[in-house]
Amino acid sequence: MRKMYQCRVEGKDVYVGLEDSKRTWKVCVRSEGVVVAEASMPASYGVLREYLVSGYPRCRITVMYEAGFRGFSLHDRLVADGYQCVVTPPHSVVQEKSRRVKCDVLDARRLAFNLEKGDYRVCYVPDGQLREDRQVSRTLVQVQKDITRVKNRIRKFLEVHGLDEGLPPGRWYEREWRAAEGLSLRGPLALCLSLYREELKVLVGMKRQLRKKLRELSRQPRYHRTFKLFCSAPGVGWFTAIRLVLEWGENLARFASAKQMASFTGLTCREFSTGQQVHRGRVTKQSNPAVRAWLIESAWTAYKRDPALLRKFRRVHGSTGSVKKAIVAVARVLAVRLRAIALSGEAYRIGTVAEAGVSA
Repeated sequence: MRKMYQCRVEGKDVYVGLEDSKRTWKVCVRSEGVVVAEASMPASYGVLREYLVSGYPRCRITVMYEAGFRGFSLHDRLVADGYQCVVTPPHSVVQEKSRRVKCDVLDARRLAFNLEKGDYRVCYVPDGQLREDRQVSRTLVQVQKDITRVKNRIRKFLEVHGLDEGLPPGRWYEREWRAAEGLSLRGPLALCLSLYREELKVLVGMKRQLRKKLRELSRQPRYHRTFKLFCSAPGVGWFTAIRLVLEWGENLARFASAKQMASFTGLTCREFSTGQQVHRGRVTKQSNPAVRAWLIESAWTAYKRDPALLRKFRRVHGSTGSVKKAIVAVARVLAVRLRAIALSGEAYRIGTVAEAGVSA
């Protein structure tokens, strides 16, 4: 561990900004409005803990780092050892507009400064069990992408060797895939196609197991109440419902308002306005892109079943002329309604006016 400089601090409030990477961690320590230490160390929790224990005895230590590829394991270990820990969204870290230099050392200083001043936002940290259960849904997303990738390889393989005669150029359905599997080949082509088939068979089996596990999770008492409420919404089946519960958690009270919920989904507009000039752009795309895809997919069915959502669709489509913008607006309202029914404990009511406070 390389210490850049350090002053001994004892029995005081200490604020630690930590910029993590795969190999090294940069640390900046502040106390009473000044930087008291900076250090570079291997990316190891044991090294960090020893640094805090030996360098800051009897201090009230708070650590802040940005949410990233390591997830929340570092948060869990710090809290278990009695330290306060803040995980902040990377996009919300406050910094000077004129800043033109970026490096890990400066990022650690900025985190420590914002932490001491209280100028930061906090990530919701799910408990360990929810994170483990949520991984089932996220693994399923990855497996589905792999299935699509292998299917595309099979189609390209058949096209390159002129074996796609009689098969449509567009989307293939079950009939077309059965026809492709029935091809009789010899030599290297037969070997390659059989390997593709085996890979696809394994992936489909993995998908089946993961869907079965999601069914089991939907019956667990922890998730079942919110799961049933989500299932009452139009366009939301059991498969989407349990995945939304695992992504958002069963308790949505952490969203203080409908606007916070809409912003969290990333379905609200970007805005660059000043004075009398108002410029709104595309959606912010915050949070998990898969969740937005599920909501938009559900919205295509929901607005046809709920007159209130249909009115929303027609109003936005009439003012913008864009079907895409209209369906995104419906998806945003649907997410807000899901929050509302989760908080109220009442099933979705068709035709109810959407919760106020969320604009198109």
